[in-house]
Amino acid sequence: MSDDKVKSAARAFEILEYFRLSRQPRSMSEIATALGYPLSSSTVLLKTLVKLGYLNYERRARVYFPTTKVTGLGEWIPRTLFGSGQVLDAMKDVHAATGEGVFLGAKNDVYLQYIQTMPSIHALRFHIEESTIRPITQSVAGLVLLATLPADKLENTVRRANIATSRTGDRVKLADVVEKVEEIRRQGYGYVENIPFDGGATFAMMLPVLVQGQPIVLAIGGVADRFRKNHDRYLQALRKAVRSVRTDPDFDQPVQIEL
Repeated sequence: MSDDKVKSAARAFEILEYFRLSRQPRSMSEIATALGYPLSSSTVLLKTLVKLGYLNYERRARVYFPTTKVTGLGEWIPRTLFGSGQVLDAMKDVHAATGEGVFLGAKNDVYLQYIQTMPSIHALRFHIEESTIRPITQSVAGLVLLATLPADKLENTVRRANIATSRTGDRVKLADVVEKVEEIRRQGYGYVENIPFDGGATFAMMLPVLVQGQPIVLAIGGVADRFRKNHDRYLQALRKAVRSVRTDPDFDQPVQIEL
């Protein structure tokens, strides 16, 4: 391994250790100054950590913060993210009611990131690793998050998400996204089949709380045939779980995420 790779690896851990000590979102310039790194290499390294799912980038404030993928570096991260535990209780409630896979999703630049997951108890199921990221257009949870954006920001995000989507066939048309987003806004929830897995289905709804200043989605996913048979019951369970979370006083208006 070259000296440059060793140095980059060491700096990646130093950045995560820096967050363990500061426990606050930080900008690229703040991180570079605190650690004595050149701005150019800091930019590349931070973008790499976002792409790998270790850091979340909030474009409006231009700040970074660790994801739950690095919780092994400090128990304070889950407590900071989930506060009183109401959100995790909501996950447990809908999991107990359906037995399906349950996850929390958050916007991470042009990606959806699964920040917390609970596996399905059914024999036939799909598995998603915690902290996995995928382009935000490739999941109904991502589409629910896109529904919080005004038209110009939505178009910009879809365009950049298509650039980040490696398979040409998975890139989406803006008109199709707009149509689905409008449906989500009318219904108050999202439902799709065969995205991101063939034969799978997912319900997703916004939670009335923010995580590090960003909206989060509660979703359940599993085999499409099972979801069709239990459509109303699953939707009712999800709605009940969302209502059980105390409304954040700063969340009484639709969230507008500046990019």
